[in-house]
Amino acid sequence: MTTATPLLLGPNQPLDRPYRGGAGIARFRGTPQPSPFTPEDFVASTTEVFAGGGVGLTVLPDGRTLRDAVAADPVAFLGEEHVARYGARTMLLVKLLDTAERLFVHYHPDDAFAARHLNSPLGKTEAWAVIEADAGASAFLGFRRPVPTDEVRLWWDGQDADSMLDAMNAVSLAAGDTLLVPAGLAHAIGPGVTLVELQQPTDLSVLLERRMLSERDALLGLDLQTAIDGLTREVTPEERIAALRQGRGAETLFPGDADPFFSAERIHVSGSRELEPGFSVLVVLGGEGTLETEDGAAVPIGRGATVLTAFADGPIGVSGDLDLIRCRPPR
Repeated sequence: MTTATPLLLGPNQPLDRPYRGGAGIARFRGTPQPSPFTPEDFVASTTEVFAGGGVGLTVLPDGRTLRDAVAADPVAFLGEEHVARYGARTMLLVKLLDTAERLFVHYHPDDAFAARHLNSPLGKTEAWAVIEADAGASAFLGFRRPVPTDEVRLWWDGQDADSMLDAMNAVSLAAGDTLLVPAGLAHAIGPGVTLVELQQPTDLSVLLERRMLSERDALLGLDLQTAIDGLTREVTPEERIAALRQGRGAETLFPGDADPFFSAERIHVSGSRELEPGFSVLVVLGGEGTLETEDGAAVPIGRGATVLTAFADGPIGVSGDLDLIRCRPPR
């Protein structure tokens, strides 16, 4: 591995996404907003958008993509145990996401559906850790009642977003909240929310609400019936949603259902603390401090910083007065 890590990563925001956002990312990072349509920042990304073309991939200072660098030296980045289980795949995509309008009503396929219909070994379970949220901000997750296939077809044919949302559970969102979003569940994030998103490393979204997009793009090239088959149409009860949320202040951000997909912890440092070796993405929520490795490398960090760490870095010392999230692959 020739790339020096820990590595401070700048913004990586694909242009011309199909919804507005990004001002919250600019505030958080202290960087300019590239355009009104840059709501996502792909952090330490080995994943490109579904349309391809390399869009979304993190490019390292030496000009290589992170995907190529990991493939060339997977053990250094990921560790022997990870490589023995998953190969050279990082098994993690982290994004910063900010909404200036409500996202499309959509769902993400699970692993079995993605393998069967989309030629992908991975689907897309994701989770959110909210950084900022306007007063009254919310999202929609799962259905309040059973939804038959014929009703989904009617929604699609009429593009009846109001009826879709009326059938869904409204979930309030505020800074500090977390929520696991299993594959298959319909969801939509409302406007005025900035969050850290962990997900399986794919860009697979089936849009029930397509707005200006073509049917092919909205359904990932699938026919409507196949697309509906991947959607969880049963009730997602309130107690299930409660189980997908962790209490504020918990160091482990997501419930055990997230463990096969990724993990994250909220870390407060006042003085110094040591982080165990591993591939991870650090997102600094506030404060100032320094990361230090055993070989003496030092990286100053503060609010809005995102940092890639590798297994070969060994234990990493964190000093200062800091709050951060450490995002990691499944362990």
